Amino acid sequence: MDVLVVGAGLAGLRTARLLARRQLKVMVVDRRRSLSTGIRTTGIFVRRTLDHFGLPDHLLGPGVRDVLLYPPSRRAPIRLTSDRDEYRVADMAAIYEHAHRAAESAGARVLLGVRYVDSSMGFVRLAGAEPVTARFIVGADGARSHVARDLGLDVNRRFLIGAEIVHPVASGTTTPAFHCVLDPRVAPGYLGWVIDDGRYAHVGVAGYPDAMRTGIRHLLDDFAADAPGRAAPTGPVERRGGPIPVGGVLRRLACPAGLLVGDAAGAVSPLTAGGLDPCLRMSELAAAVAAEYLRTGDQRVLSRYDGNALRSRFRGRLLLRRLFAGIRSPAAAEAAVAVLRSRAGRALAARILFGDSSFPDVNPRLPDPAIDRPAGL
Repeated sequence: MDVLVVGAGLAGLRTARLLARRQLKVMVVDRRRSLSTGIRTTGIFVRRTLDHFGLPDHLLGPGVRDVLLYPPSRRAPIRLTSDRDEYRVADMAAIYEHAHRAAESAGARVLLGVRYVDSSMGFVRLAGAEPVTARFIVGADGARSHVARDLGLDVNRRFLIGAEIVHPVASGTTTPAFHCVLDPRVAPGYLGWVIDDGRYAHVGVAGYPDAMRTGIRHLLDDFAADAPGRAAPTGPVERRGGPIPVGGVLRRLACPAGLLVGDAAGAVSPLTAGGLDPCLRMSELAAAVAAEYLRTGDQRVLSRYDGNALRSRFRGRLLLRRLFAGIRSPAAAEAAVAVLRSRAGRALAARILFGDSSFPDVNPRLPDPAIDRPAGL
């Protein structure tokens, strides 16, 4: 086998598809028996992603143009309105299944219910399948990547912990909007949110684990009880949650034995904690670098998958993340929202929420005999 991809999330499946389209023999393994279980992302796709990638329209909810920013008091929110659809929330179970089919159609073999155990010198032990040998391993196994440790690559060390409730809402009873609450009592170092696209409501909180003294589930339930913009569920309620790496892209992402993508690579905007756009962009570069390295055997190719270069392009967001993390009292949060009420503050908030540069562009700049830019996932 040429490449073993560990993890069948969006990053892993997309990387597998791109590698298979380059005529490599690719296998994907994931410990989940169904990709509809264990979903950890809200599934919010930003306009930049929608503009650049061929996401299936029928798997996306209605567009959201309004964002409301609330202080801890929940009084007098700041409303920001775009003249374009800025967000669409996806049916992530269906998105994963679409990506699964696309990877298999490209020639990748996807095995579910198979857990990666460890690897050494290209020999990979799997629970639920026979051991395999692989020339190269792609770690797409999440924020706390086992592949990263086995390959001696960098690992994530700074996390938010997020939790979310998702449920359907009655059609026509709500107006699509994204409500964001800055309140360290429920989301220390981050925010609480409600995004309602008129079909589903997502209510969530995230924060630094050391400050969540009462526990993430307790904080989520308290927030959901009186969250702004909340709507009564009209069907089953689903809970999601998990770690969100916010330390920025890791520095050492690749070695001759493999590389990292998605959350395993820290490919999450350190300020907004958005990871869907970065994982798609970095998967393109990862696939181009891996394919060229396997074709030539030239280890210098791996230097093009450089976390240091990517980190240097969003130093400002890393600084803002540290400032955001320092807001640990309701009074400080009220003051921060007051600053955002100014003309300059509103412009900054609009740039962050509606901007096109939450994550740097990634141009593979490597030979790609099969495709220039594949349509769809």
